[in-house]
Amino acid sequence: MTIPHNSTSKSIISQLNKRGYDIGFIDRYLLSFIGKITNKPIKKGDVYLHAHRISRLDFLYQLRQAKIAPKKAKLFKITLIPGETKEIFLEQTAKKLDINATKLLQAYTKYAKYHEASISADTYLVPKEMNEEKLIKFLLRSSEHTYKKLAMQTYGEYNQTQWNRILTIASIIQKEAANKQEMPLVASVIYNRLKKNMRLQMDGTLNYGKYSHIKVTPKRIKTDQSRFNTYKHKGLPPSPIGAVSTTAIKAAILPAKTNYLYFMRNKSGVHDFTNTYKKHRKNIRKMK
Repeated sequence: MTIPHNSTSKSIISQLNKRGYDIGFIDRYLLSFIGKITNKPIKKGDVYLHAHRISRLDFLYQLRQAKIAPKKAKLFKITLIPGETKEIFLEQTAKKLDINATKLLQAYTKYAKYHEASISADTYLVPKEMNEEKLIKFLLRSSEHTYKKLAMQTYGEYNQTQWNRILTIASIIQKEAANKQEMPLVASVIYNRLKKNMRLQMDGTLNYGKYSHIKVTPKRIKTDQSRFNTYKHKGLPPSPIGAVSTTAIKAAILPAKTNYLYFMRNKSGVHDFTNTYKKHRKNIRKMK
């Protein structure tokens, strides 16, 4: 564990909680209390806990008692960009940490709850010495904590089937929206089309898996037979199509209230939203 300079019991517990550990106010109190009775200040640096499993009290005690290792473990920053697929992200991560991409994908397949988007789009600090399975478990645990917190705040429960739908919608929003401001509007188009039993007909859904950065062409739309092809199939794709940000999730949960059914990217790089096909065709001609 790395303890930053000027850390307090409150800041340490807050960071552990943010990263998915079941730890809270009582632990903060205990950590402060242990400091008072042992007269040991919180040290800055890398703390090594030489045990596979320890009790909660021992863990808090060792945060105060453990000696700082003389050799600093190098931490690497890995970032999962919103909209990116797990295949691309895991390949990039394997290359950066000099570990096995195939083992990373196998561990993801084994432990992830969702085919895609089980790892939240975020930046993570990890030691190079962490093996493939431990790294995936760490990333999944951190992301699951974020998802559970959002779900509980919104629905009062964390239902995996319901959340897969939210992540799927959020992943389409992530691919299609030009900026954060557009996300609730794109969300409204998705919900309005689903309500009317219209095909979504969105290019972004075809940027799944290995096709993450492949331009969607008329030929691809015609030949792709998967459920991710929303030009051919009604409804949502079977699973998310990429990593999602918290902003995209919130847009999927709370879309804007509009009657929009179409949007078209304009010359400024943002979208014009319309409620009729006639207006949409006009925007297409304008771009041409």
